[in-house]
This record gives sequence, structure tokens and C-alpha cells, in this order.
Amino acid sequence: MFESLGNKLQDILDRVGKERQLTEAQVRAAMREIRMALLEADVNFGVAKDFVATVSEKAVGQAVEGSLNAGQMVVKLVHDELIQTLGGKAAQPELKTEGNVWFMVGLQGAGKTTSTGKLAAHYKSKGRRVLLVAADTQRPAARDQLEILARQVGVPVLKVADGESPAETRRRVDEHLKTDFRDLVIVDTAGRLQIDEALMDQLADLQTAMTPTESLLVVDAMTGQEALNVAQTFDQRVNLTGLIITKMDGDARGGAALSARSVTGKPIYFAGTSEKISGLEPFYPDRVAGRILGMGDVLGLIERAQQADLKAMDVKKPGEFDLEDLLTQLRQIRKMGPLGDLMKLIPGMSRALPEGFNVDEKQIQRIDAMISSMTLKERRNPKIIDGRRRKRIATGSGHTVQDINKLLKMHEQMKDMMKMLGRMQGKGPGGKMPRLPSGPPNFRR
Repeated sequence: MFESLGNKLQDILDRVGKERQLTEAQVRAAMREIRMALLEADVNFGVAKDFVATVSEKAVGQAVEGSLNAGQMVVKLVHDELIQTLGGKAAQPELKTEGNVWFMVGLQGAGKTTSTGKLAAHYKSKGRRVLLVAADTQRPAARDQLEILARQVGVPVLKVADGESPAETRRRVDEHLKTDFRDLVIVDTAGRLQIDEALMDQLADLQTAMTPTESLLVVDAMTGQEALNVAQTFDQRVNLTGLIITKMDGDARGGAALSARSVTGKPIYFAGTSEKISGLEPFYPDRVAGRILGMGDVLGLIERAQQADLKAMDVKKPGEFDLEDLLTQLRQIRKMGPLGDLMKLIPGMSRALPEGFNVDEKQIQRIDAMISSMTLKERRNPKIIDGRRRKRIATGSGHTVQDINKLLKMHEQMKDMMKMLGRMQGKGPGGKMPRLPSGPPNFRR
């Protein structure tokens, strides 16, 4: 989502970062460019103005720290201020031993019901006993949608009936908890296509009856500046405690997420990163700032590996990397998410990749299909794959013999590279960098 803004800020800071000394005029010029980049990304005007003013004030006459030059100091100041704009320290909803009731509010289409299901999955994995309350009686099939999500997650759901009073809903929830103890109740409330007094009155009445410990506003990152007006209105009526930004994996310009924290003063608890039930991540301002400025997110990469429960590969001698190893590694890495997204978590990688670069996930699936069509003996010893075997593998995987040839050639390149890396170990910094293989072949369907 932040790709366009990130590229512009990185271009500006790349130029500034090379300067050992900066004049006041240079700082002002850089800040003007940064302000324009923020405004083009749909960041609130007041937020962009305050951001630039704060950085400018600190940058002019700033004493250079340690080994940093003046340009690098400005980069550091922009990074630090970006973290503060996004909320400073990471925050999460308060969780007591029991009696946790969370209120989910937002407009229709923001992803409120889906986010409710994702929260249930997230906290169930942490050992919480979750009850979902389907209280959205306005949108057709909203209650059925939540029921489907509840079954997928494996948690119970209580469906509110049409015309049911808030007091009756509270009574039914209390009755349910007497026979089936739950320490976290998440209430999916009604939304509208736009804010109106009837909606707010209904929410206020239900909030009074349910006495939630957290009131979470679900904000669609695609709505831009309008999301801020929505957030302010909801906060005035239901006293928000935190935000969830959805569709962070989309092509929105990112301004809503950058502005929401500053405008509302409420922390961003979570970010929706995909349509999957697991596509919800705690929001870390420092990590998001690092991604925007091309500094990567190593901790995020490690956490994805842990969540995917990746198993360590058996250590082999250089050159013993067979097709079975390649298949195992590909499948393990794919558990962590799209390869294109993973590469951007590596520090500096977003700038190293050419503009418009995108990993073709289908190519990875094709490699998987071809190797899976081989026998274990063939995977362990690819040299035995003669013309007859190649034809059989091609037919079994739905590819051509030429595709099998490309795969085997790529594997040989990878083996050669690993042999060279093995020989370089222990030679110190004087060793030459081996030439990388040409990359995944372009397999035909």
C-alpha cells in the first residue's frame, strides 16, 4: 500500500543522505518535497504540515550524532517522526482474565465482519475462549457471514434477532456465558453506507447495554481522507479505544493509515494484510516506518517464519543440494506468504528490485508440479533423468520437455553457486562474489 509514497520518500532522502553538510535552504527544499509526497499519498493536510514542521525544526542546526553525516541525520529524523506519526510505541487491546467485551464498529464495506472473524482466530490461537455476537441486523446475510467465519475458526456465535432490544441481547449473552464460559466476547455491530443519526443512536444504545471494554473502529485504507471524518464521528459517539486498518495489501495511497492515529489520537491495533482468516497482523509503527523508507522488517520476516512453523533443513555438504531439497525449501517458504511480499521485508531489497518487479507465484507452482511428478530416486539424483524420463515428467506435470530442461539447468546453476559459496567459507573478505544464476526460468503452461 505504501509503495508509491515509500519510493518518493526514499528518492528524496537518498539525495539528502549523501550530503555531509546541509544548508537551511537544502533542508527547506527537501521538506517541501516530503510534504508534497505526503499530500499526494492522501495524508491529511494538517498531519503533513505538522510532520514537516517538526522535522525541519529538529534538522536545522541539529548536532550530528556519532558517525552520521548531516544528510544521514535528516534521514534518521524523518524515520523517527514517521514512527511517532504512526503511533510511537506499538499498542494492543487491553485483555483482562475475563469479562472482555469488544465492540466492532465501522461503515459497510470496511471489512468489519471479516475483521471480527480474524480477531477471533488471532486470539483463539493465543488460548482465549472467544464468543462472537452477530449484531449486524442491517446488512443482508451479515449474520450468516459471521456464522460461517465462526465455524471456520471453531468458535461459537450468538445471532441477534431482528428487532431484538440491546437489553435482550445482553441478557442472552450473559445466559450463554453461564453455561459456556468465554473470556472474550466480540460484538459485530451494524454498519451503514454512510454515517447517520439512526446508526449512531443504535450503536450508543447497544454500547450502553453491553458496556464494552474496547471499542474498535474498522477503517478501510481505500477510503482516504473520508476515513478520518468517519473516525472522528464514531469517536464522538461511541468513545473509540483503537483502530483496525483493513486492505493494507491493496493499492491505496496510504494516507488514511498515516493520518488516522494523528487525527483521532487512538492507536492502530491491527492491520488487515490479506483476505485469509490469518491475514491480520499487530500494527508496529516502527516496522511500518521501516518498510516505507525501504529499511525492511527483519522482525516481521522472523515472525512469519515462526508462524509458518518452518523446520530446519538438514545441513548437507556444498553441491549435495538435490531437487528434493529444492521442493522442500520452496514449500516451506511459501507458507510464509507471497514471495514478493517477503522480499520487501529484507532491508534494502525494495530499492534493489527494479520498478514494477513482481514475483510470479504461478512459476513457483509450476516448479512444484514438475518436481512432484518425479520419483524420489529422480529427485535425489537428477542425473538419471534421461530423455524418456523427461517426457514422462513433462506429461505428468502438464508441461513440455523444454520446461523440464530449464528446471534441471536452473538446479545445476544453484548447485554450482552453493559449491562456490562453500569454497569461499573461511577465505575472509578477499573472496570474490560468485555469479548468481539467471533466476527462475519462464516456464510455459
